[in-house]
Amino acid sequence: MGLKTPLYDQHLAAGARMVDFGGWDMPVNYGSQKEEHHAVRRDAGMFDVSHMTVVDLGGQRTLDFLRYLLANDVSKLARPGKALYTCMLREDGGIIDDLIVYRLDEGNYRLVVNAATREKDLDWIRRHAQDFGVHVNERSELAMIAVQGPRARERAATLIDAHWREQALALAPFSACYAGEWFVARTGYTGEDGWEILLPAGDAAQTWEALLAAGVAPCGLGARDTLRLEAAMNLYGNDMDESVSPLESGLEWTVAWEPADRDFIGRGALEAQKAAGGLRRFVGLLLEDKGILRGHQRVAVDGAGDGEITSGGYSPTLDRSIALARLPAGAQESAKVDIRGRLAAARVVPTPFVRHGKVRIDV
Repeated sequence: MGLKTPLYDQHLAAGARMVDFGGWDMPVNYGSQKEEHHAVRRDAGMFDVSHMTVVDLGGQRTLDFLRYLLANDVSKLARPGKALYTCMLREDGGIIDDLIVYRLDEGNYRLVVNAATREKDLDWIRRHAQDFGVHVNERSELAMIAVQGPRARERAATLIDAHWREQALALAPFSACYAGEWFVARTGYTGEDGWEILLPAGDAAQTWEALLAAGVAPCGLGARDTLRLEAAMNLYGNDMDESVSPLESGLEWTVAWEPADRDFIGRGALEAQKAAGGLRRFVGLLLEDKGILRGHQRVAVDGAGDGEITSGGYSPTLDRSIALARLPAGAQESAKVDIRGRLAAARVVPTPFVRHGKVRIDV
């Protein structure tokens, strides 16, 4: 038996197939994973993401601390409510975790980190926070529901009191606000518009039922994975981990090199990698032959050597098999994937594959 979110009983009542995910009992689907995927791409779906770890930081030097802790520059968050995606690195440039940081108000920030990396993340944050006098407060009393899709905000807005509804609907992407006790963020992990709502755990079940009544489809981990793969959003433990840097994970855009005098953990290692060159490419693959692309399959690139698929699977939107892969340096536009001893042709394509319901590649 694993850890349970406040919505566990709702998942069982809906007939969800439960699996272990990072030590949590979580729904993988409620029936048709493909239908759940399409619900998010075409209308609105919701995910229980209460297993994610929410950490609030406070103190006079919190900004200084986060500018040192994270590869992206938190000083970009010029006003309360703004959010930033970033990586937290080791000294050698390896990725400890990827996360979102929100500015709450002067000296107070919120981090949302991955469930499977909770213990090591908290240990790392607390260890370095001591030097800056920063208070670290895990908010385990909160639940989190992600409502995603082109009609997600429209449907979920009916649950927000009229006093805060207009402000919530006016949020720009990667912004957040309080709506009473709810913390509403216009962020997500699907490539679609929507909100991630943090709320008191005691309100989660009632809110879930109200979202069902508003026409929002319940979705499990299976659809969440196919949606994020189509959107080319990295999954920690698959597409990146402590053995690779953002520069070989398609995440250099999350590294703030300027100002040049900002010292963040891992900066020296990243600068050395960049100067040395020969970095592996992180790319999208579209399978041209029959078969299914899966993580850890070998990718042969003519004249360059071998790479590896980091995430792969069937794309319901494209009706094709797609993958993210780490390949040797070079500009090759095709590759062969070892599928059970058979080399299948694949094309290197730009990412994302799908964003905001639109196919972004030539299929």
